Amino acid sequence: MPLSEQEQRLLDEMERHLMRNDADVVSAQGRALSYRNIVYGAILVLVGLGGLIFGVTLGMNALGITLGVVGFVVMLGGVILAVTPMRGSVPSPTSSSGPRATASRAGSSFMDRMNDRWDRRQGGS
Repeated sequence: MPLSEQEQRLLDEMERHLMRNDADVVSAQGRALSYRNIVYGAILVLVGLGGLIFGVTLGMNALGITLGVVGFVVMLGGVILAVTPMRGSVPSPTSSSGPRATASRAGSSFMDRMNDRWDRRQGGS
């Protein structure tokens, strides 16, 4: 069943809106996470979880509550450390001169480099 004129116009508008927003998402690199921070954060989360569990097993006395709260704070710190971007990582500018300019920077991500290689293969250059 073919689409009506209004439905086709609405579909075209939605497609343009999606392409515009998707291009914004693809071109914005956001922040680069550090694997070192992720590993240290995961270790802190595990240590904090151990402290929290040990505090709960001690019971509802002052030592158990204190150890549980400290374990929770250590876990929270580990999560915050894991999602903290690398030092010196700068968000990409809102407008770039093209996909090659984004991918050719020294701090480009793996996916940006792969997309650049794919574009070069498809373009034949």
